[in-house]
Amino acid sequence: MKNIPAEFNNVTAVAKANVYFDGKVVSHTILFPDGSKKTLGLIYPGKFHFGTDKGERMEIVAGECVVKLDGQTAVNTFSSGQFFEVPPKAGFDIEVQKGLCEYICSFLP
Repeated sequence: MKNIPAEFNNVTAVAKANVYFDGKVVSHTILFPDGSKKTLGLIYPGKFHFGTDKGERMEIVAGECVVKLDGQTAVNTFSSGQFFEVPPKAGFDIEVQKGLCEYICSFLP
């Protein structure tokens, strides 16, 4: 299990939120000096599908989610301190059954 960062230094935060599914998924983008970016977000209870352009690493900061990657039959549960990766040009179903799921999404090269 990887240590999930508690803060990021020397970044630019984009004030405008990314809002999906009528506000049930909300994130903010942070930009790093090296040109990379991450989003920090919240997922409220519900089941949602996301597509990816680039590969993504989803680190769970708090809460719990159930994830199924497109093209796979396995369904996995992830909680605080865990992560999953999604390949480029793919997608995933994510479900939060109760409370909030807080995450960091890193866009992979």
